[in-house]
Amino acid sequence: MPELLLAAANAGAFLACAAFVVYAGMILRPYLRRRRDVPGDAGDFSWHLIVPCRDEAAVIESTISGLVSNHPRARIWCVDDASQDATPAILARLAGEVRQLRVVTRSLPNARLGKGPALNAAFDAIVGALAPGVDPDKVVVGVVDADGSLDPRCLDVIAGPTQFGDPTVSAVQIKVRMLDHVAELAGSASVRPRTRMGRLLVRMQDLEFAGPIAGTQFLRRHVGSVGMGGNGQFTRLSALYRVSRDHGKPWHGALVEDLELGLHVLLTGGRTQYCHDTWVAQEGLPSLRRLVRQRTRWGQGTMQCICYLWPILTSPRISTGAAIEIAYFLLQPWFQLVGGVFYAACGAAVVYGLVQSPGGPSDWLNPTTGGLLVLFLLFSMGPLVIWGPVYRSRVDTSLTRREALLLGVVNVAYMYVNQVADWRALVRIIRQRRDWTKTERNGVRNALPSSTITSVARAT
Repeated sequence: MPELLLAAANAGAFLACAAFVVYAGMILRPYLRRRRDVPGDAGDFSWHLIVPCRDEAAVIESTISGLVSNHPRARIWCVDDASQDATPAILARLAGEVRQLRVVTRSLPNARLGKGPALNAAFDAIVGALAPGVDPDKVVVGVVDADGSLDPRCLDVIAGPTQFGDPTVSAVQIKVRMLDHVAELAGSASVRPRTRMGRLLVRMQDLEFAGPIAGTQFLRRHVGSVGMGGNGQFTRLSALYRVSRDHGKPWHGALVEDLELGLHVLLTGGRTQYCHDTWVAQEGLPSLRRLVRQRTRWGQGTMQCICYLWPILTSPRISTGAAIEIAYFLLQPWFQLVGGVFYAACGAAVVYGLVQSPGGPSDWLNPTTGGLLVLFLLFSMGPLVIWGPVYRSRVDTSLTRREALLLGVVNVAYMYVNQVADWRALVRIIRQRRDWTKTERNGVRNALPSSTITSVARAT
């Protein structure tokens, strides 16, 4: 009986690894073969950038400085979500200096209820400020986090013919990077982590977003299921109107309101798109505790969105390929939980085989079983390790080959953060906890001088 269980565990493990390798190939191929998007003219659209602010005194002035200087065409809407630090005073001062800045103030008890309600408040303010007769297809609403820095070329790039220049595109998600690793921001963007572990964690987050997450978006771009992110999401006002009409407000109550918005855009017949040729940069998390807490929120939010599985699978507006990919993504946290138990069982079976083998471990590790073990390790680790060299070749060529390979090896361990986070998310769901703790900032960032902000604002 133990031998039968061991054989079954081995067969199941190899099937799971084979499926993992196939999926890894499906996201790697379009990533490596991608073509650059042709930019357009941002002047073809009206741009509104929402910046949700909840206790953001450490970073908000720097963020507004960058948006004002780099995107003078855009109107900026800062939502003060009942901040308890100096954020209200900073926003009040900037609002008096910057013509295109508007501040939306929320007060308790109707504030501090999550990012979705804050974004909805900005949406209401934007709609109320629009001139009569404006074409909602020509109005684009973007979301930039309070610690974000937006590529100066961003609006022109996403106005291109494969992005908002295509009238069938309802929403665009752009590439996300970590501030410390964007060459254009080097030396002045953020407070660098003090420890080697902190710097490694931030580097791994940059690899994750610019590598496998971007690769997944390329696959979704092909099948029609591109997902929205919490930072760097852009949506036509007409699409937000449709979501509001069919589902209430544009943003809803899941802990991943960005994912929920993307699903609603697709369910209302819209098309989502991904753009890799521009970026939004944000602070990385140099603390493992903070990273696990963030991923726990993401995992719980994705688990909450399982309620959309059946509507997605049965929607006549969503293609079969897109529905399958979305179903896989929504089920992924649950697969992680089952997979964790399964691989633990496989490990126990291997240990049992080593201990119970009549000839001892050396007899059990014969050429056949040893070869199978090597194949298992290659199949399970190879698709993760490969992203180190890919990251070096496509993102940061300053890395040596040895450093890139080491990053790939670290990526194997880094992926277990999501395993831990998904178990924590399950516990929170069982305990019916929906609260969330905002991620604290790394430190105060330098902003442009106030005179510079004022001069740029006057020039526009």
